[in-house]
Amino acid sequence: MAILLFLYLLAIVCWLGGMLFFTGITTPVVFKLLPLADAGKLVAGLFTYYYLLGYVAGPVSVALAIYFAIARSPRLWWSLSAIALAVALGLMVYAGAIVRPQVAAIRTVVEEQNPDPARLAEFHRLHRLSVILNVGVMVLNLTALLTTATALTPNG
Repeated sequence: MAILLFLYLLAIVCWLGGMLFFTGITTPVVFKLLPLADAGKLVAGLFTYYYLLGYVAGPVSVALAIYFAIARSPRLWWSLSAIALAVALGLMVYAGAIVRPQVAAIRTVVEEQNPDPARLAEFHRLHRLSVILNVGVMVLNLTALLTTATALTPNG
């Protein structure tokens, strides 16, 4: 049981920590140090691994949360963790598989001297949606950590 709990916590912490590091440190530094076009290409290339981390850690954490909801008490807190993580995974898959390719297809519009206003507006709309989805994933991961901590307390 301890090994499964360790893997569960490791999956959540890697998923959340990777997201926080990428969005809070890596991306701002890249855009500060590199020209816009180069920074955009680098960040776009890193997104493959950013989403891959979620595609691996997400299912592991969801599966183990469901297992703990069945095998351990208090079932309510483990169930809430499982729900939060399942929704987070769904948002991550949508952001990575649906929104990211759309953003990538028009990403260069921000580099153009006289961008088409409609394309630029579409890029900003998709980028904003991506940010909202990814913040949602982070909040849901934090929620899962909180409900897990509650489940692991003596009076959980």
